[in-house]
Amino acid sequence: DSAGHCTSSFTVASPVEAACPEAAGGVPELRAELAALAARLSRLESRERAMGGSGPGGAREPQQVAAAARLEAACAPLHWEGAPGSCPRRHRHSGRQRSGTEPPRAAGAGTAPAHTDPTAAPRWEPQPLTFQELQSERTEVPVSRLLEETALGPPGGADSAGCGELVWVGEPVVFGRADSIAGKYGVWMKDPEPVPPFTRDTTWRVDAVGTEVRQLFQYEEAEQLSRGYPAKVHILPRPLESTGAVIYRGGLFFQPRHSRSVARYDLRGETVTAEREIPGAGYHGQYPYSWGGYTDIDLAVDETGLWVIYSTESARGAIVLSKLDPETLEIRRTWETNIRKRGVANSFLICGTLYTVSSYSAPNATINFAYDTSTGASRALSIPFENRFRYLSMLDYNPSERQLFAWDSFNMVTYPVRLSQA
Repeated sequence: DSAGHCTSSFTVASPVEAACPEAAGGVPELRAELAALAARLSRLESRERAMGGSGPGGAREPQQVAAAARLEAACAPLHWEGAPGSCPRRHRHSGRQRSGTEPPRAAGAGTAPAHTDPTAAPRWEPQPLTFQELQSERTEVPVSRLLEETALGPPGGADSAGCGELVWVGEPVVFGRADSIAGKYGVWMKDPEPVPPFTRDTTWRVDAVGTEVRQLFQYEEAEQLSRGYPAKVHILPRPLESTGAVIYRGGLFFQPRHSRSVARYDLRGETVTAEREIPGAGYHGQYPYSWGGYTDIDLAVDETGLWVIYSTESARGAIVLSKLDPETLEIRRTWETNIRKRGVANSFLICGTLYTVSSYSAPNATINFAYDTSTGASRALSIPFENRFRYLSMLDYNPSERQLFAWDSFNMVTYPVRLSQA
């Protein structure tokens, strides 16, 4: 090769190990030739080291090229093919030929080796080697998926499979920015359990500033959202209130304006298929989050299903959670917490546990409380949470991507999360 190394390979096929002639006394002719070759190459390498041979780098002189060619010619006869039924062997040997040195002459088929006394040569036992072909591949993996697999493994599809407690929230990643005042507050989301023809890549957006918010923008993927060109615009039959809407199982779940109701808008049929009042729920500014914005009723989705977050007069402004049937919007069960709704900036659910954010505008906020619906107990937390653009108006968890979706002062961002093992 270009570095002056000569590589020889020997391969002899043998269908039956018992037919190997070595079992009856070996192959003395081959062993003698190999021993002689080893001696010659050893002497050449010693001579090269003594004369301070040029190494593989740098340009090669014409005599070096000629020497390399002669060395290749010397190696050529070593590709030895044995007769059928001979012993299987594969050997490798490397040596370097320095320019100006005479290469060894290979013994012909009918001639004896130049070194006829193998006992005088250094002992070299040919050993069978195993050769392995290596293949390299590169696969691009989304960061969100990588975090899923390192934290908990790929998320399961049923109820609380693979659940755990929130232990970390990463830095926000910006996917797009609204270009008009209507997008100062808003909602953007993906369906964790989509219904065809929609997919998990289909992205939805609502710009929530205005008195008649009816437009639901549909994008085939998040990249299309970042470019600002929707594939379709749905006109809702009723205007929605604030930033509490979610997409789940082929429907948009939202609070109709000036009501304590929750409605389901079917994305395929483009009609409202269910609507139900939440008994006693405050609305239109009675029990909002700390930033205001008529965020009295907030819908959420986690691994266990569809939730509504609100407060009532009987709860005295504390957060109330209700689990909803996604088809009929019937309330299945309700929990009353001891977390004051006006005292937190936003909230979301992961694996049946409610988490709240301390501030909507402080750059270094925290996830400050958790309420576990399985035990009915709440606890204080201090998980760092960054408000990069200083006005967090929407925050929801997507269980299929295991990340938070947020709207922060015109900007649509995501946060990677990490959960502990349950």
